[in-house]
Amino acid sequence: MAKKAGLGMGLDALFGDNTGETSGAQTLRVSDIEPNRKQPRQTFDDAAIAELADSIRQHGLIQPIVVRSTGANYQIVAGERRWRACRMLGMSEVPVIIKELDDSETAQIALIENIQREDLNPVEEAMAYRSLMDDYDMTQEELSKIVGKSRSSIANAVRLLNLPDEVVELLKKREISSGQAKALAAAETEEEMIELAKLAAAGKITVRGIEKAIAKAANEENDEEIKSKKAPKTSEERANHSFITEMQLSLENHLERKVRINSSDGIKGTITIDFYDQDELTTLADKLTMY
Repeated sequence: MAKKAGLGMGLDALFGDNTGETSGAQTLRVSDIEPNRKQPRQTFDDAAIAELADSIRQHGLIQPIVVRSTGANYQIVAGERRWRACRMLGMSEVPVIIKELDDSETAQIALIENIQREDLNPVEEAMAYRSLMDDYDMTQEELSKIVGKSRSSIANAVRLLNLPDEVVELLKKREISSGQAKALAAAETEEEMIELAKLAAAGKITVRGIEKAIAKAANEENDEEIKSKKAPKTSEERANHSFITEMQLSLENHLERKVRINSSDGIKGTITIDFYDQDELTTLADKLTMY
């Protein structure tokens, strides 16, 4: 059995694909290593694994796999693609770096590794963020420092998980982009989200097109509401209502969330802004108080 190594390596040394030698590696049997079932990345490209296997066949496994002891076996912390490629080649042993890490540290490293490589689809990334926050009581602020992304980026990513299942599945398969998914979140109904998501997946509508379609639907709904109360009769009244609509769209673009302005006369009224947790409320407050 291999002995534990206290190497004190930085993150950059953990995240190589199959380049850059690392000293202090030990050898473990492939059968003694198991993947981390909770790692963020849930899908692997077989063709890409085969290409990596060809590289390892020619040059050997230059970058060791990073693992931690789980008692009887060892769990992968970083390097599951390399481990899969080595299994594909039928290798019996592989070089490893053994690190002493708890569950939280392992989850953080696995997430950072995949983010640095841009390996995760948007849904996997969002689920990893939410898992770290739920399982280890992390705030969006703490998580942003760990992964090197803004708090608003993390909030926007996690919000994607609130989309209808059909839309989330399209995003997971990368049939729609994160930008398109974020735009869809502003729609009033799930039916509208799904309909626009299908158009986006078919390449028939862009992010801007989604925004325009949602704005048009909102305007029509607002117009109907206005008509049911009191239809604007003068050009001044129509201009006031048009101004309200423009301000609503401007606020939604700036705040990156759903905004509703209710005004019966286009002059006075109320503003409603959606948020989903305390961190989002803090981000919203920061934006509203920014000068």
